[in-house]
Amino acid sequence: MQVTRRRRSVEKEYFDLLGRRVGRRAALVTACITTVALATGTAVASTRQFGTDQVGQVTARGQVVSSDQYISPYGSRMVIDDGKIMSSTVSPDGGHLAAAVADGDAALVVVDLRTGQVKQRVGTNAADDLRIKSGAVGQEGPTYSPDGKQLWLGQADGYTRFTVNADGTLADPTAVPIPADGIKHALVGAAVFSADGSTVYSAVNGQNRVVAIDAATGTVKQSWSVGNAPRGMVQAGDKLYVSNEGGRPAKPGDTTINSYGTQVPADPKTGATTTGTVSVIDLANASAAVGSIDVGLHPTAVYAKNGAVFVTNTADNNVSVINAKNDKVVQTISTQPWPEASVGYEPNAVTLTDDGHLLVTLGRANAVAVYRYTSPQEPVSYVGLLPTDYFPSEITTVGRTVVVSNTRGIDARRPDSAGHGTHDTTSSLTQFALPSDRVIRSETRKVFQQNGWTPGALQRAGQHGRATPMAVPARLGDPSTIKHVFLIVKENRTYDQVYGDIPKGNGDPSLTQFGENVTPNQHALAEQFGLYDNTYDIGTNSAEGHNWLMQADNPEYTESSAGEYARSYDTEDDALGHQKTGFLWSGAQAAGRSVRDFGEFQQFLTKPSDASWQNLYCDAKNMATTGQGTAYPLNSSSPIPSLNNVSVPGFPKFDTSVPDVYREQIWQQDFEKNGPANLNMFWLSSDHTGGPASPAAQVADNDLATGRIVDKISHSRYWKDSAIFVVEDDSQAGLDHVDGHRAPIQIISPWAQHDKVDSHYYSQITVIRTIEQILGVRPMNQKDSAATPMRGAFTGRPDYTPFDALPNRTSLTDGLSTPPSCGVDTPAKQSLKAAAVPAAKVPADKRSLAATWNAWKSKQRLTGPNAVPDYANPAQMNHLTWYETHNWATPYPGESKIYAPNDVPGAYIPSAENDD
Repeated sequence: MQVTRRRRSVEKEYFDLLGRRVGRRAALVTACITTVALATGTAVASTRQFGTDQVGQVTARGQVVSSDQYISPYGSRMVIDDGKIMSSTVSPDGGHLAAAVADGDAALVVVDLRTGQVKQRVGTNAADDLRIKSGAVGQEGPTYSPDGKQLWLGQADGYTRFTVNADGTLADPTAVPIPADGIKHALVGAAVFSADGSTVYSAVNGQNRVVAIDAATGTVKQSWSVGNAPRGMVQAGDKLYVSNEGGRPAKPGDTTINSYGTQVPADPKTGATTTGTVSVIDLANASAAVGSIDVGLHPTAVYAKNGAVFVTNTADNNVSVINAKNDKVVQTISTQPWPEASVGYEPNAVTLTDDGHLLVTLGRANAVAVYRYTSPQEPVSYVGLLPTDYFPSEITTVGRTVVVSNTRGIDARRPDSAGHGTHDTTSSLTQFALPSDRVIRSETRKVFQQNGWTPGALQRAGQHGRATPMAVPARLGDPSTIKHVFLIVKENRTYDQVYGDIPKGNGDPSLTQFGENVTPNQHALAEQFGLYDNTYDIGTNSAEGHNWLMQADNPEYTESSAGEYARSYDTEDDALGHQKTGFLWSGAQAAGRSVRDFGEFQQFLTKPSDASWQNLYCDAKNMATTGQGTAYPLNSSSPIPSLNNVSVPGFPKFDTSVPDVYREQIWQQDFEKNGPANLNMFWLSSDHTGGPASPAAQVADNDLATGRIVDKISHSRYWKDSAIFVVEDDSQAGLDHVDGHRAPIQIISPWAQHDKVDSHYYSQITVIRTIEQILGVRPMNQKDSAATPMRGAFTGRPDYTPFDALPNRTSLTDGLSTPPSCGVDTPAKQSLKAAAVPAAKVPADKRSLAATWNAWKSKQRLTGPNAVPDYANPAQMNHLTWYETHNWATPYPGESKIYAPNDVPGAYIPSAENDD
């Protein structure tokens, strides 16, 4: 009780001090002044606890979402069940809002702001009110003409132009193409109409230029070269201001990293961009040289009013204010609300009210920051924060009403009686009249609580004398009993898909596809080391999931690219996808820890032409029996220099034609030769499915490889001071009765709790924060800084009993069209404790349908050197896996028939680089 009272006292001092800072002015304004000194007492280095709250549950603090946050927005909320809002705009008369959406049932929705109802859905599905050819949408727009009679929607190769009817609905979709430049598509950013509506100025993001388009004919009239990845744009007077998210063009001597075919200035360790610029185009003298203004990193939104141009520098967590008279940055406004973390708030939209309030959305903080503003030169004063829904991304005013578009709304909670999936995405609009300063200060405290921003979250070693080693130290940098951390990343499964058949956990066996007879090792690990039935992945897909694990965030660039994923999907090979504070491995290196990488964040793969699943399966058996090296040397590499330096080249990246038992052998030989590093990262991707073997065979292969890795470590001399975290990158490939983001994890260590069911809320962020706490790694951003280490999952009384891997019960060669030369895998017959293993043989009456699915699968880039995670449409991929694991006899949950690929509901949802 004494500690609890002390913590409450500290928090009161903390907020009182923050409140006293309100109203002060400075040239560089921080939301909470980063040098606040606080007495932290004896509170441990952890923040808010969710207890056993579940995602989707509504509590006194708000609704729980999978990103370690509660949401309870200020004002009114309108939920949109048609996908994530990528961008939005309000019609000139203020009556309607047009929103480009992704990962749902439409590409564009029109909302009547007077009634709060979706008035029209535009997309590729037959059920949409208006059909268009492509469902892809860009990062910015759509854009109304000044008279409100046209709407332009940005897409991969230009625009779709609509006529706006008198009632606000759209008609007459017409393509306005912008030609590709070699392999570079247009990938348009923002569009701006001239005052008379005759010209549309377009930021052609994929080609590093701005073009002027005749609004009537669609003809490109003029082009200007600008910086890298132009995104936002606004006209102020006779000038266009264009934000270049990738900064200036590279100069001789610059260290550079690729971004969509352009080498951009980047840090050699993190691969993150090092410049940000705004290009200035003089429309009154269109032949004049394009000007350039240096701003912060990842400039995104650009907004102009009353002689000032505001630029949100998303990766630097500030806003540049440019005086439009002389094109100079006259002040920089910090958007760092919490003193204990300097990055990760992600300002991404800005507006100025008529009464002089500057409003900035903080995407990753689920908040709007409010400032008083007078003029470009007069420093702003900070007022406070207002809570929003999940990831606000646009803000505007209609009269005295503030309208906020929230990309993820209330999380993936679209109504679905059959179960939840990560692609059940929502978005929302929240509206409010700006309240008094007193109310804003009160709501600021609420935002802090919802994000878990408390004092003392990052206590350092040495503040309280010499510490006794413990598994998860109380203070960052204190000694741990664990010296070697293994992070094994797998692919795409929900909790119910794997563990739904375990009676003592919160599972739904009707949704289980890969139960104990397919995953005996995962089940045995859960029995020996504990079952976690309330842990969540955060991302919708692999592009997001691996970022959450390696960066403790899905940076705004990737978040806002989900409408078409054409510029990049996996962002290893795109500097724009990297945060400036680096990655888990670079943080470990900075803390003096050794790192070894086995496939994670690898982008490229070379392999012999005969390195088939069959041959690699046989090669793995030979390696295990003889100790010989591989007969099929593969090579993976990364564009990120700091990762290549610690990676094992022969460990293959994602490719579903590579068995995980082969990967396990490559690792085992390295382990026997070199031993482990302090941080060891793995990507075991066979459980993604979609390769030559059946889904059950691939998941069984993944399970066996995982079991053997744990077996090897636990029987080694390193076991006494090791911890193994087994996670999924995301959980998009199936349904779960609690939430689509709920995923299976294991925490395996002598120091881990044993034989328990742990129903506390955990997430990928808490897993990463736990690893950081063990290894003494400084958190990367405000998300892992605020996260609670999983101290309760560990014990001070180690149990050194090793784990003995179980043989597979499902044949690893099941479903192969050609058997391997070393013979098919025939597991020993055992007592089947769970549902029978699915058979790969297709019933006679379903063979034609299965052939159609196989033809579809062959085009989905699931195998080979150019394999791409999640290239396949997620709805189709999940249906195929369900059919195969249910012997082509059971419809997908919630449906009454078995569909052909193009008949699957949601089959036209855009996936990674693929709209087929």
